[in-house]
Amino acid sequence: MDTIEERKQHRSPLIPASDLAEYGDLPFPSPHTEAELTVLIGLLRYPGSRVETVSVGHSRDDASRRAAEAFTTAWRAGGGTVLAVVDWPESAASWLRPATRLTRETPDAWVIAAAPLGFAQLARRLRRSTDWAPDRTVAFASLQDTRLLALAGADALDGLRGASADGGTWSARRGWVTSWRPAAAGRTAAGPG
Repeated sequence: MDTIEERKQHRSPLIPASDLAEYGDLPFPSPHTEAELTVLIGLLRYPGSRVETVSVGHSRDDASRRAAEAFTTAWRAGGGTVLAVVDWPESAASWLRPATRLTRETPDAWVIAAAPLGFAQLARRLRRSTDWAPDRTVAFASLQDTRLLALAGADALDGLRGASADGGTWSARRGWVTSWRPAAAGRTAAGPG
């Protein structure tokens, strides 16, 4: 006989339709800004950082695809290595394929450019089926939304950090997104939060 915990482990990580209806339409990503890209790279290249390899994931919308391409180009130009670039649709049967492709090689960090709904679904699969760590992940401003955290599930995204369109930063902790204004001129983005 199954225990309740064993049954929970075999349940699909897909977000139930009732939860999706509760949060309504989530926004599509806006085009990234240069300030956002600069800060995102700074979140990975802070003094003392050992981040050299990344895997990049993105939704299939134009803004996310372009943000991922811009990051990949800038990261390689700075001497970094991109192990994988993985895309996903906004709806999928299980999200297992993009989750395993994103985590197949073990990068120092992950970079995400995505629409909130698709990433919420993927994050649930990443947490359930892979060794992905949100505290080793940075994201573009499109994921700076508390509704993403609610949809992904309690603590599923704790430690996720990102850049705001204005060059500020944000961090996800305990179901909340905390934002910070852009750093003063001459200062660099903070390391792990």
